Amino acid sequence: MIPHLLRRAARVSAASAFVLASAGLSTSVRAAPAPEPAAPTRAAPAAAATGKDVRGIPLTGTGPALRQLSARSTGPFSMVGLTWADARARLDGTAEVRTRDRVTGVWSAWRALESDVRTPEVGAAGGSALRAGTQPLWTGPSDGVQVRVTARPGAQLPGGLRLDLVRVAKVPPGPRRPADEAAPAPATESSVTAAPRPAVTPRAGWGADESLVVDPPRYSAETKAVFVHHTAGTNDYACAESPDLIRAIFLYHVQGLGWNDIGYPFLVDKCGTVFEGRAGGTDQPVVGAQTYGFNTDTTGVAVLGDHNDAVSSPVLLDAIAGVAAWKLGLYGHDASGTAELTAAADNGLYGKGQKAVLNRISGHRDAYPTECPGRNLYADLSTIRGLAAVAQAG
Repeated sequence: MIPHLLRRAARVSAASAFVLASAGLSTSVRAAPAPEPAAPTRAAPAAAATGKDVRGIPLTGTGPALRQLSARSTGPFSMVGLTWADARARLDGTAEVRTRDRVTGVWSAWRALESDVRTPEVGAAGGSALRAGTQPLWTGPSDGVQVRVTARPGAQLPGGLRLDLVRVAKVPPGPRRPADEAAPAPATESSVTAAPRPAVTPRAGWGADESLVVDPPRYSAETKAVFVHHTAGTNDYACAESPDLIRAIFLYHVQGLGWNDIGYPFLVDKCGTVFEGRAGGTDQPVVGAQTYGFNTDTTGVAVLGDHNDAVSSPVLLDAIAGVAAWKLGLYGHDASGTAELTAAADNGLYGKGQKAVLNRISGHRDAYPTECPGRNLYADLSTIRGLAAVAQAG
């Protein structure tokens, strides 16, 4: 957020109207939108400056099992995420948020934030600034927010809980990031597993701010496997908004979590458009931050939206398969085969140094304890493998 808005946020009057967050849990995200509640007035906690595009608001609470943020007006934002101070800690509980539409003034239903994000074991530039956090939630243009976070029975919430509001300004496409001189030469495609290179929208196409990427990309020796993800959150976005959504994820990863770059090497929207994610070259074995414990020798394709609910279209499945077939084919790997990978960290499913034999095209949940990529997209993986194998067969 720009400095004059930060100063204005810090001077918010104690007469501003807020409402105390209720403490109950909700498992549904489809309830009818509720009107803005009446409430006693309450002063807002001071905002933490996390970056020019991300504003952090600390959560308050009276015990170790409940943190909340009363309903309040804010500056404009389009994405939210919950972060906390200990980058290795997990949120053992439930985090929910609701937001106010900037155009209509209507409050959304309570929506859950998925808490399966972990700090990457390599490649982050943030050092002590690294934070853990939830998956971000795309809200669209908003100007009000309310949060409640509740620990599971017997558990405690991590310290330093903060709600990050991501503002996404419209930006014109910029110059593409130049190829890094440290990048290895592109692999030679095997005649057995060659697949056509898919059309990929470069980083400039979604407005990546390359000045925020401090460290150069890191590279593996090859790409042995492809992990399929979903970004969770919402499916209520227009494909014309996909660049804004991706830019918001980038800002959340960099300015909210303290990562060096967006975590996903590739992203795909529901219309089947493929976007370049982490910098370093789409034809290179770039180390991402997308499958904790298995970021080396792999790549990731993240689908925008929540695929516990959304049903994959044929064009989306073709797009995922096309990326996977091409990337694996660069190193002569059969998309329908398996790979042996070694865990680089204890991640809750595999211990550090443990061997894992996984499909060349796997879901995030195959290597990490998460629901990602959602039950519907996970069920589509066999179809994606078949499509990728056909692509490699020419």
